[in-house]
Amino acid sequence: MKKLLTILCGALTLAAAAQIQINPQLGMTLQNLTEAPDGTVVRSAVGGQLGVDFRVGNRLKFQPGFFLGRNATVVTVENDSVEIEDNLIRTMLKLKALVTYNIVYKEGFKLRVNLGPTYDILMSVDNKDDEIQWNKSDFNAGSFNIDGGLGLDIWCLTIETGASLGLTPAFKDDADLGKIDSKYFTWYLNLGVVFGDGMDD
Repeated sequence: MKKLLTILCGALTLAAAAQIQINPQLGMTLQNLTEAPDGTVVRSAVGGQLGVDFRVGNRLKFQPGFFLGRNATVVTVENDSVEIEDNLIRTMLKLKALVTYNIVYKEGFKLRVNLGPTYDILMSVDNKDDEIQWNKSDFNAGSFNIDGGLGLDIWCLTIETGASLGLTPAFKDDADLGKIDSKYFTWYLNLGVVFGDGMDD
């Protein structure tokens, strides 16, 4: 029992020293597909995301997190000289493992940069008007990405902007569309609040 209490006290001490913060966020996204299929034009449309980051550390922090997002892309296909346009909407769960560093580290004001790998799990694919027959089976189930961003904390309020560059092809090699090397590129802007230790350090 004494040994268990010693381990527990040690873990609590480390957690306190690590200054763990929780950062729930809500934001907008603009997601595009690079290298669109022949005869197809794609452009980003406004989507949204909701999630939470955990910040562990002091000035240099480990920043894991997860976000649920609905990302939209406008797809235009020319078929027999007739243009068909539809919104392709993807629901994704993003898992993040970023490292963040506070360039400015003052009481009540912090400016930070972050960088690291993320992974997007594709949950669903919808065509808003059913004009274009792309579905979930045409896409890879997940995408590895590199994310980078810039954030600002003013007391407990936070704003963050950044980009996510896909490293995994969006479409499967055996998709009905043929081999396409399109990848995701996403820009985001999040607003949130920060709870936890270290806010005034």
